[in-house]
Amino acid sequence: MRVIAGEAKGTRLAPVPDGTRPLSDRAREGLFSSLGSQVVGARVLDLYAGTGAVGIEALSRGAEHAEFVDHGPAAIRTIHANLDKAHMAARAAVRKADVRAFLGKWGQQASLVFLDPPYDTPVQQVERALALLGEKGLSPGWTVALTRPGRSSNLVIPVHFSLARRLAYGDSLVLVYREV
Repeated sequence: MRVIAGEAKGTRLAPVPDGTRPLSDRAREGLFSSLGSQVVGARVLDLYAGTGAVGIEALSRGAEHAEFVDHGPAAIRTIHANLDKAHMAARAAVRKADVRAFLGKWGQQASLVFLDPPYDTPVQQVERALALLGEKGLSPGWTVALTRPGRSSNLVIPVHFSLARRLAYGDSLVLVYREV
């Protein structure tokens, strides 16, 4: 895996920890192409961060700050290593926490949120994370990108979420939501 574009373009990232399924370079490239200028100046929240590749890509493309959340110790070590490799640690915060518990206490807002939960995460847990974001975690003009398995069923989303894009890459489906 590598950083695709921006100030850290070409940076090779640390090996993927066991049990982590990162978003492919191709899918990240497609996602960021669809986001365009929304990334510049964004406050990013990378949930179920895994390797941190998505949030680091956002920082490389001009995001102001990124917060990475994952509960796995190996993932947290990998995120720190990747932030160091990309020289982005000063613009980031890394939190070791369960995503839903983190969102229940989080008092800030993000303009760009990435959720890439493990494919076996129960749908109800993903829906709860989206609901928590919708209740208090999003700033005006927000965008939320959610990765699900390509064969995924429909989710119950907050009423003010509108599906803006549906991007399919191999076995990954990226759903891009925007404010209604």
